[in-house]
Amino acid sequence: MVTINPDRPTVAESSMVVPKGTLLSENGLQLTDTAGAYVLDLPESSLRYGLLEKTELRLTVPDYFYSLPGNASPSGFGDMAIGVKQQLGPVRGIDVSLVAYLTLPTGAEAISSHGYDPALQLPWSRSLSALWTVGGQFATYWPTVSGTHNFTGEATVYLDRQLRAPWDVFLEYVGDFPERGGSSELLHVGTTYKLTPLEQLDCHAAVGLTQAAPTWYIGFGYSYLFAGH
Repeated sequence: MVTINPDRPTVAESSMVVPKGTLLSENGLQLTDTAGAYVLDLPESSLRYGLLEKTELRLTVPDYFYSLPGNASPSGFGDMAIGVKQQLGPVRGIDVSLVAYLTLPTGAEAISSHGYDPALQLPWSRSLSALWTVGGQFATYWPTVSGTHNFTGEATVYLDRQLRAPWDVFLEYVGDFPERGGSSELLHVGTTYKLTPLEQLDCHAAVGLTQAAPTWYIGFGYSYLFAGH
């Protein structure tokens, strides 16, 4: 049976591609507090299409960032991204994939990076038992900051526990380490619930562990897998 396996809500992407010929739509919203500046972003939409048995195409739809009244932060649409994901595993019981994407400067003047920003991600996961899974991601990003790329390495690790057949909870550490600027480290928790094998709800929250990280954020999401019959 085909079952939904979204990237969200962990920061680490899913270590699996979507099944061939299916389309996965992931959507959500998030409220972020950065030193007292509150920003709501939505719809956090991404589309993943199963092109081949172990290859998917990916599109990240521009997200809208709304700065709540009283903030100095600008509002507007962010950049879009296109990419591809290739499943490499399983390797010795570890599921692993390689994601490559490019962010395009399509956003609003005050939101866009104004650059073409490549990224590579290596998500992985391993089942420890019928109820426990460990996973994470190693990644490299080249975001444009002040006109030049700021190389950033990322490492995440999470522990997932299935409470009941459709219901999971997770705890995740996330660390981003830019070449210029301080590290952004987070403690991230959340839960997912599969309404059916093809649709999933999620709720997640994080607190910053370093000065460069957001103070906190909370988000909600809904994902649906369009599968042929």
